[in-house]
Amino acid sequence: QVQLVESGGGLVQAGGSLRLSCAASGRTFSRYAMGWFRQAPGKEREFVCAVSWNGGSTNYADSVKGRFTISRDNAKNAVSLQMNSLKPEDTAVYFCAAVRGSGTAYVAAYEYDLWGQGTQVTVSS
Repeated sequence: QVQLVESGGGLVQAGGSLRLSCAASGRTFSRYAMGWFRQAPGKEREFVCAVSWNGGSTNYADSVKGRFTISRDNAKNAVSLQMNSLKPEDTAVYFCAAVRGSGTAYVAAYEYDLWGQGTQVTVSS
C-alpha cells in the first residue's frame, strides 16, 4: 500500500511559481500512475495532470498546459508539480493521487485509489 504526503503549497503573486512535491511510502510506487488534482472552494475536484508509471508519458488539463510540469522519480518515491505563470484561478487545494496502472488516461477522481491530504495554493492578483 502506498501512502502520499504533499508539500510545497503557499501564497504567491500572480505570475509567480511554486513547486509541489508528493512523497510516497511503500515499495510498489512504480506500479502506480500518478496524478494531481485540485479543488477550489465550492467547486468539484478537477484533474490537473498525470504521469505514467515510468515518467515517460504525461497528460495535462487544457487550463494548465504549457504552465505546469509533472515529473516523478521512482528511485525517490516522489512526484513533483512545477507550476509557473500562476494565475488567481489556480487557487485551490492541490491533491496528489495514485492509481494502480501504467498510463496517463486516468483523468477522473473516482479512478484513483489513493490520495494525499492536500496542500493549499493561493495566488494573489
